[in-house]
Amino acid sequence: EGYGPCGVAVIVETLTDNHKRTVQDVRSAFTKYAGSLGTTGSVSYLFSKLGTLHFAAGVSEEQLMELALTAGAEDVVGHDDGSFEVVTTPELFVDVKEALEAAGLHAEHAEVALVPSTKAVVDADNVVRFFKFIDMLEDFDDVQNVYHNADIADEVLALVDA
Repeated sequence: EGYGPCGVAVIVETLTDNHKRTVQDVRSAFTKYAGSLGTTGSVSYLFSKLGTLHFAAGVSEEQLMELALTAGAEDVVGHDDGSFEVVTTPELFVDVKEALEAAGLHAEHAEVALVPSTKAVVDADNVVRFFKFIDMLEDFDDVQNVYHNADIADEVLALVDA
C-alpha cells in the first residue's frame, strides 16, 4: 500500500515465494515514480471490497433493478451512456450473478474488487507518469492486482491517446 503520483492511493496485491524480492520490486516502482510505499492499513481504509457487475446499455433498468435487489444486491447504478452497474457484497456476489443470469441478464464484466470511496485527480502533467507507474507494477510477475483511486478526466485521457 502507498501513494503514487498526484497522491493517488494504491494497493498492490501480490502472490510470491520470495517476499523480500517482491517488496523490493514494488518499493522501487513507488520510488521511481515519486510515490511512497506505506505500511499495512495506510490506504486500505479508502477502499471497500465489493462485487460489481457491469451491464451494457439496452438492458431493462426496471427488470435489472427488481431482480438484483431481490437477489440481495446493495445498489443498481445507472450511467450516462445507458449502462448499469450492480453493486453487491462479496458474500452475495455469486448469488446475485446467478440470479441475473438465470433471468437471461449476462454481465459484460463481473468481479469482486477493491472499490475506492474517494478519488484523487490526476492532472495532464502527471497522467503519463501515472500510467507508467501502474504498468510497471502490473509487469512484475508476483503482482496479482493493482487497485487505485485515480480520477482522470476524459479530456486528460484524450491527451494520452493522442
